[in-house]
Amino acid sequence: MRNVFFVVTMVLSLAFYGCAATKVERIKSEETVDLSGGWNDSDSRMVADKMIGQSLGEPWLKKFKSEHRGKAPVVIVGAIANLSHEHISVGTFVKNMERALINSGEVEFVASSSERGEVREERKDQATHSSEETAKGEGEETGADFMMKGSINSILDKLEGKSVVYYQVNLELIDIRTHKKVWIGEEKIKKFVTRSRFGL
Repeated sequence: MRNVFFVVTMVLSLAFYGCAATKVERIKSEETVDLSGGWNDSDSRMVADKMIGQSLGEPWLKKFKSEHRGKAPVVIVGAIANLSHEHISVGTFVKNMERALINSGEVEFVASSSERGEVREERKDQATHSSEETAKGEGEETGADFMMKGSINSILDKLEGKSVVYYQVNLELIDIRTHKKVWIGEEKIKKFVTRSRFGL
């Protein structure tokens, strides 16, 4: 009888741990997987691509090029504020915007303020340790013509296992010389989420 109890216990234990085992499946990085209904990598990439595309199709770009003999404007991404109800990796969103801007071929792009600090330290190091022919001198940085900045906002409405999550991303492009806003864009995402009452 004791042996039977032991065998049953082992079978049940194996069944329990077998069900609880972790399963990992590799998927394509661009594939959309929405588990929680929260902001995710697909949202970040989609919004960045769409909004940058919108901004580059507006009159400010054509006007700048016509006033500067076809020269591409130099753009920098400033602060993107997360004003939503959840943690959002703003750094990933900024990188998605930078990628879309650079790959468009329509603008030139300069490093952010934090990145410039590291580059300047490297230039100081070169002044001491690099040859005169290869060391990069001071005062040769490219200044940005425009800064893009904005915010991510959200509204969450929940009731009895159902929720509606609304995200609104606002971006604006500012002429650094005049402080004029030359473009304002807005993108919205709305998700309807139903959760099992068993939490699965």
